[in-house]
Amino acid sequence: MLIIFDGNCNLCVTLVKLLESLDHGDRFRYVPMQDERVLSQFEITPQGCELGMILLNPDNPQERWQGTAAAEEIGRRLPAGEVFVAAYRNLPGLKNLGDGIYDQVRDNRYDWFGRRDRTYVSQYPPDFQADAAQ
Repeated sequence: MLIIFDGNCNLCVTLVKLLESLDHGDRFRYVPMQDERVLSQFEITPQGCELGMILLNPDNPQERWQGTAAAEEIGRRLPAGEVFVAAYRNLPGLKNLGDGIYDQVRDNRYDWFGRRDRTYVSQYPPDFQADAAQ
């Protein structure tokens, strides 16, 4: 699975580094939304990325999640994550609260957490090469 994240956002990069340390590239690969060559292979625009992180199956690109749906699906795929995601989804009002918080963080991420000088490139990039012609 491919996680598309904001490689210039301090919070986003911190969370990706945490996932890298937990997963070691076993389940997930990572590409910053600033890598337009890779994104173009999946018909994803930088503007589309502004709606939140994306999780997609590179073998079946129609299988994708964005924003809180992506966060939930990532959590579900981690060891024992299904239990926590199920609890989150089933507690009355918590999903709506989480969606609202996600939107606020997404829209204010640079003001609240800062912007990196250089785009973070994961130690677990996609295991395919972006077509240089694109």
